[in-house]
Amino acid sequence: MATASLGPAYRRLWSATALANLGDGIRQAALPLLAITITTNPTLIAGVAVAGQLPWLLFGLTAGAVVDRVDRRRLVAVVDVARVVLLAVLVAAVAANVVGLPLIYLVAFGCGIGETLRDTAASTLLPPLVNRDDLDRANGKLINAEIAGNELIGPPLGSYLVGIALVVPFAVNGGTLAVAVVLILALPAIFAPRSAPGRTRILADTGAGLRWLAGHRRLRTLVALASVFSFVDSAWFAVLVLYVTQVLALPAAGYGLMLAVGACGGLAGGASAARLGRLLGPGRTLAASLLVAAVGQVLLGLTSSTAATVAGLALGSFAFGVWNVISLTQRQKNTPEDMLGRVTSTARTMTMVSSMLGALAGGVVASTLGLHAVMLLGVPMLLAAAVVSVVTFRD
Repeated sequence: MATASLGPAYRRLWSATALANLGDGIRQAALPLLAITITTNPTLIAGVAVAGQLPWLLFGLTAGAVVDRVDRRRLVAVVDVARVVLLAVLVAAVAANVVGLPLIYLVAFGCGIGETLRDTAASTLLPPLVNRDDLDRANGKLINAEIAGNELIGPPLGSYLVGIALVVPFAVNGGTLAVAVVLILALPAIFAPRSAPGRTRILADTGAGLRWLAGHRRLRTLVALASVFSFVDSAWFAVLVLYVTQVLALPAAGYGLMLAVGACGGLAGGASAARLGRLLGPGRTLAASLLVAAVGQVLLGLTSSTAATVAGLALGSFAFGVWNVISLTQRQKNTPEDMLGRVTSTARTMTMVSSMLGALAGGVVASTLGLHAVMLLGVPMLLAAAVVSVVTFRD
């Protein structure tokens, strides 16, 4: 097995990550399909996605303070059990034909809260399980498990399972989470906080984490650059379906194939990141990934060719995969253990907010300047970010 050299504890963490993200991908595709059996109102359907993303805006920053106060292994297990219960309620409601939009929103929101806590806590479980020098390789495999589950396998599988019966995807999601809980609880009991939580409040802990991050030049720059990258990436991705159907004049199935191309590019980037980082050093690797992403957007913005689009999507997703692995590894290596949850949640919250703002900006630019303009929107931003990366992360 590819993860064997990293040890049995890592294999359990990788398997739990793969199963949890597969379930997430299945649910994210199935919930809107369940919603359209109740209503075809676009605003109400969009509300499902909003309900799932809202917890990051509401609780993203404070989630890190919670993670730094408790046993992270137990927190992940408790959150996943709570999501299993929530999904069981949905399965029962669908089977009894009494499901309504309020319950769908509740499940999306509840699972979103779970993801906010779980994703923050899960990303802090890795450093104690592997050697420091293996963090980049271990992160690459974990990120690839996330991409495969959330983007490549989960969504089409969720759509397929809905066709079998509406209850099936949610039952499968609950099953994957249940197995993930068993695997997480099988990890060594080494994740309790080193010191007992004091009387400080969650908001005070959150503020302390923000001040620490603001005072760390490399990490605050890294989080800022990650936010720029997320903004740019979401801007063009938000209108990709229009680009594929209107500019390339491909059928709906063509859009699905383009998404698969992007997912494969991300997997290749995640698999190559450790080798590239060790060859070039983290600073030059981060800068190179930004430059490659800029080339990908130039291909999309200056051509109307299907072949160029495939190349552009593959390059952009490859670059994003490399960036994610290297940036995560740098955060883990440069953050004290008692701050890792807060720094992680701050980074994730900022990139989530930037992603939403990028999608909004992409829609506005596409409406006013056209679809090609959106593809070129991020090029100067990526080039500037590459320069900042080189200056900040001199190896």
